[in-house]
Amino acid sequence: MSTLYIIGTPIGNLGDISFRAAEILKTVDLVACEDTRRTLKLLNRLGLRIPLLSCRAQNEGPAAEKLIAALNEGKTLAYASDAGTPGLSDPGAVLARLAAEAGHEVIPIPGPSAFASLVSVAGGLDKTVVFEGFLSPKTGRRRSRLKELLDLGAAFVLYESPHRILKLFEDLADLDNGRYVCVGREMTKAHEEYLRGSVTEILLVLQKKGKQIGEFSVFVSGKNANNRVNY
Repeated sequence: MSTLYIIGTPIGNLGDISFRAAEILKTVDLVACEDTRRTLKLLNRLGLRIPLLSCRAQNEGPAAEKLIAALNEGKTLAYASDAGTPGLSDPGAVLARLAAEAGHEVIPIPGPSAFASLVSVAGGLDKTVVFEGFLSPKTGRRRSRLKELLDLGAAFVLYESPHRILKLFEDLADLDNGRYVCVGREMTKAHEEYLRGSVTEILLVLQKKGKQIGEFSVFVSGKNANNRVNY
């Protein structure tokens, strides 16, 4: 039985790599990753030279077979997606499941997550938070799923590109403009920014800004949440 480590990597600032993750990477025989170029930058920062194998959403099945074979040979492996924790809007779930089914240990090395990072600063007072990730780029499917999430009553977190963030807030404003939201842009990077307020207030800010740059994470409060802080 061999070991596959699922490693959380920085979502922006490479200094966020954990001490344990760095130590584990020093011990593995092979690193499977979503984008070899991105992971190579991280390994170079750590002064490590380790063989890399691409394992992205488009080839996760075939790549997983090669990695299981390596585990069967007794090699120790690590998996890292482009940024954050694998399996959360990133590949890694297929590999983790197949490795476990093949009898190997699959061990998480906790690390950065855009979801957890945003929730930690959002100031939401909800007890339940649903992670949704990216909605469909197709208008009908996006609006339909957004309405389902709003009807759930729980808070939820979305990821969105700079090209569709304004449209997302236009849909939110049309469906329920009173929800409290917190938007994180370029989190942990040089130009990180956070916007907090009602859907309507944030929509006005985004409209005023015009062209958007960077990746967005969006926290939307629950339907019945009391997001007023009582002292």
